[in-house]
Amino acid sequence: MNPLPDTQAFTHPHVFLSASHDESSRRTLLVALLTAVMMVGEIAAGFYTGSMALLADGFHMATHAGALGIAALAYGYARRHAGDARFSFGTGKVGDLAGFASAAILGIVAAVMAFESVLRLYEPVEVAFGDATLVAVLGLGVNLVSAFLLGGGHSHGHGHSHHHKAHAHTPHDDDHPHHDHPHHDHPHHGEAHPGAARGQDNNLRGAYLHVLADALTSVLAIVALLAGGALGWVWLDPVMGIVGGLVIARWAWSLMRDTSAVLLDQTDSQLAGEVTEVVEGPGDVRIADLHVWRIGPDSHAAIISVVAPLGLTCDAIRARLAPVHELKHVTVECRHAA
Repeated sequence: MNPLPDTQAFTHPHVFLSASHDESSRRTLLVALLTAVMMVGEIAAGFYTGSMALLADGFHMATHAGALGIAALAYGYARRHAGDARFSFGTGKVGDLAGFASAAILGIVAAVMAFESVLRLYEPVEVAFGDATLVAVLGLGVNLVSAFLLGGGHSHGHGHSHHHKAHAHTPHDDDHPHHDHPHHDHPHHGEAHPGAARGQDNNLRGAYLHVLADALTSVLAIVALLAGGALGWVWLDPVMGIVGGLVIARWAWSLMRDTSAVLLDQTDSQLAGEVTEVVEGPGDVRIADLHVWRIGPDSHAAIISVVAPLGLTCDAIRARLAPVHELKHVTVECRHAA
């Protein structure tokens, strides 16, 4: 009886975190701590001075601090469990889950802002213009520093993928699916990743949008408070609140749409078209079934079933996919036409 074959050479890890994962984690944690310190300072100053403006802005900042904390925890969780076999395709989508949560929190913040602003249009309240303007300027400064630390909310992975050397299979073996797993990107070598637009880190994007929302609120508040103090336009403060709420709601919807698409394994139509083009290009095979979905900020998986003539192996099909660097986990099934 022949011994069972050694499968070690065919196994591979399922770690699909972005090349900048650890750097983004450190930056997000720093911004979360900075926001939390600012939040505590505003609330403490509000109680000390009796300023409702300070208290309101402090509690408003608490929601952003909470969302940034979720983002920081998500980075840590994804790294700690990157090799956990319970996650079939690794923890690359944990950041998208955190991004979805951030989008939900942003949506709530936008709704509360708009609702309170409408109430203040009908029931104006006395505004401490001096204290409120000081808070808004200080908050804007913190937000600008935070935005700089987050680097614009984009993950810029660099590198290029290298496919493993193709393994030989008998014609009988080619009737069964085989897996291919390229090497991970190396962040310090190679040209810019061609899928950078598709490889956005939605966790970092969510953190950045919270910082941006806070900055927008501060800018609108400064404009409204200066106009209110100088011209007596008290109504401008709630109007700016409504405008800010609508803009933030639009950002929240955009982030929720994109993260939900990843969480639901929505097909990347552009990438699927690229795969179809390179596989069917020579004109000797046809794709019978194709699934392409994202498994990490810089990584996509694909399951491809092709109808091919006898003699054309799955390895030959995988070789055609070598230029599609976004694919990090590929399964190819070859069916031979009668």
